[in-house]
Amino acid sequence: MKTKWTNELKMLLFTALLGAFVGVVLWCFLKAVGIVSAFFWDTLPEKTGMTFLSVPLCAAGGLVLGILHKIGGDYPDELTVVMDKIKKDKHYDYKPMIFILLCAFLPLVLGASVGPEAGLTGIIAGLCYWIGDNVKYAKQHETAYSRIGEAVMLGELFHMPLFGIIAVEENEEDRDGFDTGISKGSKFLLYGIAAAAGYLTVLALNNLLGAASEGFPMFEMEKAGGTDFALMLLYIPVGVLLCLFFQGAEKLSERAALKVPCILRETLCGLLVGIVMLFAPMALFSGEEEMRVFMTDYGTYAPLFMIGICFLKLFMTAFCIRFGLKGGHFFPVIFSCVLMGFAIAALIFQGADGHGIFAAGIITAAALGAQLKKPAAASALLLLCFPVRMILWLFIAAAVGSRITQAAAAKKTER
Repeated sequence: MKTKWTNELKMLLFTALLGAFVGVVLWCFLKAVGIVSAFFWDTLPEKTGMTFLSVPLCAAGGLVLGILHKIGGDYPDELTVVMDKIKKDKHYDYKPMIFILLCAFLPLVLGASVGPEAGLTGIIAGLCYWIGDNVKYAKQHETAYSRIGEAVMLGELFHMPLFGIIAVEENEEDRDGFDTGISKGSKFLLYGIAAAAGYLTVLALNNLLGAASEGFPMFEMEKAGGTDFALMLLYIPVGVLLCLFFQGAEKLSERAALKVPCILRETLCGLLVGIVMLFAPMALFSGEEEMRVFMTDYGTYAPLFMIGICFLKLFMTAFCIRFGLKGGHFFPVIFSCVLMGFAIAALIFQGADGHGIFAAGIITAAALGAQLKKPAAASALLLLCFPVRMILWLFIAAAVGSRITQAAAAKKTER
């Protein structure tokens, strides 16, 4: 009995240390991205006075990325690819870590329309397996610790610990728990301990050295009325259509990318990012800072402008991911759908006001539900910027969006 308690205590302590370690890695990465981005897009243009600086800078960055991909491999892996590799191989290769770091870092500082979650997932997974291979105690449960690390990273990145847990667990293959001998009850206890340790670590670093990332701002929702609820019949299909547009843009971009050799592909992508930076910077970057600006003065934007930026940003996200300036898509997709929600509400109500927040939430939930096929994860994710009291409507929209795309895929398969 004493040995059992000792072993459980060791596991709890190790999990807490792992959560703190993930928090440090996450904070350092995002802080570095923020510092270099500020230098590129604030300090450097101010010092040089060059209006077209973005074009040569982004093209040169794309060239460097192309060389890195040619030498080290096509990193970073997308979030789903990382998780699939862990499920299939019970391991994630950490040997090319320097390439993973650089290839995850450069697109973000160059202004590509991607988020940091894809690169950080590969970094955390690789580091967790490195710990498993080099720390004797961690070897037995290295896959479990890797998943815990992913959950902590996603939860901290999106400022929503629940999303991290659901994103890792909401899968049929995982419902019986880890295949590493950790029971379901113990597993969620470990998630909680690691998430708490990661949160406290990031909080301490933010207070001591300044915030690494502000995250998405939170909307303050006014009470929705019957008209808003009735318009869900419009908002949900719009969200699904945005998802289909993004997926179609990904497929077209992938086909085009296969015809362009490595290095040239990334350079062209960087060049396009630089050109878009001159005329529509809101269609670039992950969307966090752009959302903060948008929330304060959305009334100054014409609905057609918001709709145009929505589609352009979705296209740029798909194009960047497939043409080598790789990263995650969650932040850009959320921002794009929010723009569409406010635009439609402004057209219907002659001014978005509180109606825009409800419309944006439902459209975004439907789009993410259609893409993720995980309604709980999609609705939990959206609590990072939408009020908790919207959770029921967000879940309904995500579930309906998921069912629509699943039914469409089933019919396509039958044909």
